[in-house]
Amino acid sequence: MTQASTLGVVMLCHAALDRAAQLARHWAMHGCPVVIHVDARTPHAQFEGLRSALKDLPDIRFTPRLPCEWGTFGLVQATLDAATRMLADFTQVSHVLLASGSCLPIKPVRALQAHLSAEPGIDFIESVTTADVGWTIGGLNEERFTLRFPFSWKRQRRFFDGYVALQRKLGFRRSLPKGLVPHLGSQWWCLTRRTLEGILNLPDRGRIDRYFKRVWIPDESYFQSLVRQVSTSIESRSLTLSKFDYQGRPYIFYDDHLHLLRQADAFIARKAWHQADVLYQTFLTRDGDRAHATEPSPGKINRLFAKAVERRVKGRPGLYMQSRFPVRARGAALAAAPYGVFSGFAPLFTDFQPWLGRALDARVHGHLFAFDRVQFAGGETVYKGGLSDSPTLRDYNPRSFLANLIWNTRGETQCFQFGPEDEQDIAPTIASDPNASIFLISGAFAVPLWQSGRSAQEVRAEAARLQKVESDFIYMLKGVETKARIRIWSLAEFIENPAEPLEQLVDLLNPRAAHRVTELPQLLDLRGFGSFLQDLRNQGMAPVLMGDFPSDVELAQPNPPFARPRIVR
Repeated sequence: MTQASTLGVVMLCHAALDRAAQLARHWAMHGCPVVIHVDARTPHAQFEGLRSALKDLPDIRFTPRLPCEWGTFGLVQATLDAATRMLADFTQVSHVLLASGSCLPIKPVRALQAHLSAEPGIDFIESVTTADVGWTIGGLNEERFTLRFPFSWKRQRRFFDGYVALQRKLGFRRSLPKGLVPHLGSQWWCLTRRTLEGILNLPDRGRIDRYFKRVWIPDESYFQSLVRQVSTSIESRSLTLSKFDYQGRPYIFYDDHLHLLRQADAFIARKAWHQADVLYQTFLTRDGDRAHATEPSPGKINRLFAKAVERRVKGRPGLYMQSRFPVRARGAALAAAPYGVFSGFAPLFTDFQPWLGRALDARVHGHLFAFDRVQFAGGETVYKGGLSDSPTLRDYNPRSFLANLIWNTRGETQCFQFGPEDEQDIAPTIASDPNASIFLISGAFAVPLWQSGRSAQEVRAEAARLQKVESDFIYMLKGVETKARIRIWSLAEFIENPAEPLEQLVDLLNPRAAHRVTELPQLLDLRGFGSFLQDLRNQGMAPVLMGDFPSDVELAQPNPPFARPRIVR
């Protein structure tokens, strides 16, 4: 019959000492001796309040207080002192668990004791070589052991970073103590008495401690490395559920995580919010919430945390808030929903916008980024979400203007016109937005110039400018940063068969349409436009974006390519 294990708990505390007292009492009432270290920076009155709250429990001890700044050796020294006191005062202890003042037992203590009794010689500590670590933040895996870190990362960041850069520049490299293979892992472990005694009694521990005093974040490497020298059986995992965000900061568990913690494949959760009354009342009972315990589901929990990391990094598409601004480099989408951008269509058709609204069942705007005003659908001056048609307000932050428009009209597809005659600051944004579908007829910007009645000589400079702007936009759309769906036709290519491109854009933007388009918009009579392009050439401008546009003679044939197209079913 396996002998029952006696568990001792070392607690490192620095804040919310009322909760620490509650946790220490819970451990002690279940037969677990407790040794507590309180950070020297914690006010003395709070420390005395903790001692007074626990003075009726004979199996609780306190160790001399040391300052325990994050990332420094103080945390390791406090753990060593408390572990030494534990082994000296409680000879019956067979296992020692390291916990904090906010580590909440989420399984019955006797379940943890039974687990340790079933595997009496196993040390539960995450211990992974630096080459296999993928969770460290800041690029310091091996370097945390080979460089010196005398400065505080939190209080002396400039000195910390400068000294690291200097050591790298000089090629400085510390020698590791003989026999030491650096390992990393979670700070929270549960070691057997034999292993912990072996670490405390290492012959050259003084030299090892001096070395680790200049290692960065030694509480994640000291025991994780030394355990490999003395342990006979290691299970490289922690019994404590400890999750971190993408910046390396621990997640905090609140009352609404109760259902999640009940399914956790762990015995302790790090770290519970000190005001999470429901969590503490639920788990710090005599049976530790056994009546409501469910089967562990670590896969589900890991998926939830992975989703939380993704949400924190990328955010919700189209939603911008003060606390978290989506980062474009991490793949954040600008808009909350798909939308269409049309360049060069409206000048070619007399009724393009009404037709598009019917074909897509969408809201079709004019030129939202026109210089004179925002052309909202229906001529509105103020649109959903309080968006004004003022170009000054829009241009203050055009990216946010578009994001607001799409966010405030979720559930309704938005489309708008965009061309070289518009404000171009928004162009990189829509090109890089995976929710954008951009349809462009190159060279169509010249049609309004032709219709203006002015001569080629009068509009030559303007035509050249618009062509340069559109050429730059097309070059951008073909770049590697483009995430939008792109369709580009030259003007000559488009008028050869207008029906096919129009069907493509309808199918792309409204793939669930119950029926196909049976009538298309009315194309302008472009006879005379070919002569206009030739006049531009004669004036010294090369209208290249229009493609090989047909001459007026070809357009005057009995069945010109621009006749009103219809779909025959």
